[in-house]
Amino acid sequence: MLKVGIVGATGYTGAELLRILSNHNGVQVVLITSRAEQGKPVAELYPNLRQHCDLVFEAPTAEKISLLDVVFFATPHGVAQSMMTDIAKHDVVVIDLSADFRIRDQAVWEQWYQQPHGAPALIKEAVYGLPEFNRKDIRTADIIACPGCYPTSVQLGLKPLLEQGAIELDNIIVNAASGVTGAGRSAKVANLFTEVHDSFKAYGSTGHRHLPEIKQGLSDMAGEYVDLTFVPHLLPMARGIHATIYVRLTRQIDVQKVYSEAYADEPFVDVLPAGSHPETRSVKGTNTCRLAVNRAPEGNTLVVMSVIDNLCKGAAGQAIQCMNIRFGLPENEGLEAAALMP
Repeated sequence: MLKVGIVGATGYTGAELLRILSNHNGVQVVLITSRAEQGKPVAELYPNLRQHCDLVFEAPTAEKISLLDVVFFATPHGVAQSMMTDIAKHDVVVIDLSADFRIRDQAVWEQWYQQPHGAPALIKEAVYGLPEFNRKDIRTADIIACPGCYPTSVQLGLKPLLEQGAIELDNIIVNAASGVTGAGRSAKVANLFTEVHDSFKAYGSTGHRHLPEIKQGLSDMAGEYVDLTFVPHLLPMARGIHATIYVRLTRQIDVQKVYSEAYADEPFVDVLPAGSHPETRSVKGTNTCRLAVNRAPEGNTLVVMSVIDNLCKGAAGQAIQCMNIRFGLPENEGLEAAALMP
């Protein structure tokens, strides 16, 4: 039984980790941390976890974390890296859900996150935690950098085409829309119910922090530099991401066959029949990415649609999938629940 801890468990991602791990047969959650909520029972903050978690929030320390087998960081950027040098001295696998170790180029990370990196010597040791692309390296990693939610939806949507070398690499357009939980749990006027209800808007069109991560991941898949236009949008719903991706073919391929074969053995990627249009509600509360690819009526333009739950396959679920892989557990352990509908 793995001893597990969660640093930063007061946010939506931390609560989602707890929800999923409460039904996981291979772990025991023994440490939940929050400086702000220190001493408060977890179930007091999240009543849905009553009878599932009887822990109390504690202050995070490297000493406490050193007693674990695996620790999840569900924290804002900058927190994990500030503790990582001390944690790395111990035999603890770190699964970081923040952006601290996703980008390999330190200068690029510092440019987008506007602060010095706190553990630059460990950047090269981190493995990018997209199982469908990096499963082999995840098996032996001591630091796993879980992908962001938008990057997960986009990379899974484009991976088969990039590996086939079948699309233009400088003419990719991505419109992706996320539920409000993608912005975290902290209070912000822009995320109030009256601000988001009955409305739909784009943001970050001049540059979003997930853009360099997406470019890095797509370039790894293609084996050469990939450029794209990425515009995120805010949806008036709690959770879910819908990415609509437009690409141009450079040669004729059986697109449906390419996708079906690429993901035939992947437990958490579901390729829908030709002509389908995936819905975010079909993946709510699950670790599944549902994909559909359709060809525009004329020309060589393909429309790829990718839906995930931003808190699950885009965060907590994928992190647990990585943990299962890393420790040789069944990859779907704790992650088999059907979607919540309606």
